[in-house]
Amino acid sequence: MGINTESDIEANLQIGPTDKGMVRLYVEAGDLEIPMDFEPEEAEEIAEEILAAAKAARARK
Repeated sequence: MGINTESDIEANLQIGPTDKGMVRLYVEAGDLEIPMDFEPEEAEEIAEEILAAAKAARARK
């Protein structure tokens, strides 16, 4: 499965700070739970990538 492959899988995404000063992306899909912790600087880089992807997606409409 690649970035352009559509899927019927439903998932829940939660984002928030942890008590250890990390930023957690928590993905839940069915019985699968994936907690991903990032340093604040890494989280900012991810946020920049998401914003860049949103801008590129808008340009394709």
